[in-house]
Amino acid sequence: MTAPDEESRPPIIELDAVNFSYAADAAPALDAVSLRIAAGEFLGVIGPSGAGKTTLACAMSGAIPHHFRGALYGSVTVDGMDTCEVSLTDISRVVGSVLQDIDTQMVASVVEDEMLFGLENFGVPHDQIDGRLVEALETVGIADLRDREIATLSGGQKQKVAIAAILALKPRVLVMDEPTAALDPESSRLVFETLRAVNETAGVTVVVIEQKVALLSRYCSRIAVMGEGRIQIEGTPHEVFARATDLRRLGVDSPRTVRISNSLVKRGLSPAGTDPSLDVAEAEGLIRSLVPAGAADEMPASDPAPSPHVPAARAHAVGAEPVVELTGVGFSYGPGAAAVRDLDVTVYPGELVGIVGQNGAGKTTLTKLLCGLLRPSEGAVRIAGMDTADLPTSKIAAHVATLFQNPDRQICKDTVLDEVAFGLELTGTDAATARERARAVVERFGLPLDESPFVLSRGQRQMVALASVVVMEPEVVLLDEPTSGLDYRECMTVMETVREMAERGSAVIMVCHDMEVVSDFAERIVVMADGRILARGDAAAIFADEGLMHAASVEAPQVVRLAHRLAESVSPAFSIGVTEVADIVRITEELIHRG
Repeated sequence: MTAPDEESRPPIIELDAVNFSYAADAAPALDAVSLRIAAGEFLGVIGPSGAGKTTLACAMSGAIPHHFRGALYGSVTVDGMDTCEVSLTDISRVVGSVLQDIDTQMVASVVEDEMLFGLENFGVPHDQIDGRLVEALETVGIADLRDREIATLSGGQKQKVAIAAILALKPRVLVMDEPTAALDPESSRLVFETLRAVNETAGVTVVVIEQKVALLSRYCSRIAVMGEGRIQIEGTPHEVFARATDLRRLGVDSPRTVRISNSLVKRGLSPAGTDPSLDVAEAEGLIRSLVPAGAADEMPASDPAPSPHVPAARAHAVGAEPVVELTGVGFSYGPGAAAVRDLDVTVYPGELVGIVGQNGAGKTTLTKLLCGLLRPSEGAVRIAGMDTADLPTSKIAAHVATLFQNPDRQICKDTVLDEVAFGLELTGTDAATARERARAVVERFGLPLDESPFVLSRGQRQMVALASVVVMEPEVVLLDEPTSGLDYRECMTVMETVREMAERGSAVIMVCHDMEVVSDFAERIVVMADGRILARGDAAAIFADEGLMHAASVEAPQVVRLAHRLAESVSPAFSIGVTEVADIVRITEELIHRG
């Protein structure tokens, strides 16, 4: 469904019965896809891994058929041009795209040179180049990175550089494939605010493929949901998220506020047909309208129910020696480059600790110090009681398994089974036992045993890399953005597996930008900013500290923010450690029945 005002606009991109397969004997990646995108529209695309979202982006940007060959049927037109009949350069003057894998999009070693590459190649007049460059960098919030070497940037900072480089070209259409996958919450919001600004003020058509459904629901005028190469659901955000059951069947998540409003309808507490609450403000308004005046007067604050994901403190962690210790740790990449200072962290067996903070805060550097890829210039890092200063990396690897931010940096074998067994074989496990253990883990993750990891989707490659960590049964597990690029089902599979590893005694340290995941699974949180640790402690207490969240450029989970607002506007019953959808629904129901 298209909004009435969009139906009257001419299409800037149109797909008519498009089928595409990457090989003659392969299943279609796009199956009879018809889609009309009006000039000036802001379209969001969601769906599970392997649904065809990236292929759709490639068709819109002209990468199909000019870069990716295969069997293409139907037609794709961009600004009236059939993409099969014009050059990729012609299409690129209309459509700017940001790829899912940022490293493959970078062509220069310094940020300024990366920006200049496109501007000069597109023949932008020299007297306009510097102005465009500065404007784009400032728009994305990275003016201070202009002279930095790209190799020294975090994944999120690279993402911002890629977006700035495209914005500088002033395209009429922006097609972005998961542009916030590596970004912290505040940076993700900034990207979407930037996209909304160029959409509303410059009339740029925006198409965003994204797993962060709360962002899409807040900013997009229309959402298309893909599954099995087809568009399964289409409509406004309210129309799409009203179909939560269908979305869950497809493997697509809904914002937590949508879950709350839909649960209230399901329990008969809100009228049938009530629009889903797409954000905290809408959810607060709905609950305020449902709770009778005076119902909260005598209801005291109460402790919330325990999270179904985060277990109670485990006995085997009590009284145990720490397995990870950082004491006064410092490290710098060089003069003027990023650095970490005064890092003090202690983690015990069986703990699941979340590391949160803005891009460039030093989170990934911390994990590299733990696994021995970097050595501290001051302070000490101890793993399983051993000071790592003089330990070879291979010795540290016997105790620490790492999942990198980019799974492609740790995949090297021809089949999934061989990849997952590889680490065991390196540590001396005989081939037959290694493959037997690997097979069990691969099947548990639902991955194809004999497929090449390199032909799988980004999310599936992430799961292959994690399976390679799980099979090692390490004492310490380091996860750098383990849910980046994963769909809802994959995310839950990964995180339940991570939780079970902690329950079996592994110390899990997880760098994560998804605050909903951190809230659901982490017992403790370490908050970082500007290379330092700002705070550490219980997840609920940390997220409730609004000043701390602001200082770290972190946005607390929707449920926590909603509970804070409801505690002020409806009842103090929402004020104590509420972190779950079920907590909000339960307290609301009690208040309604009291009235």
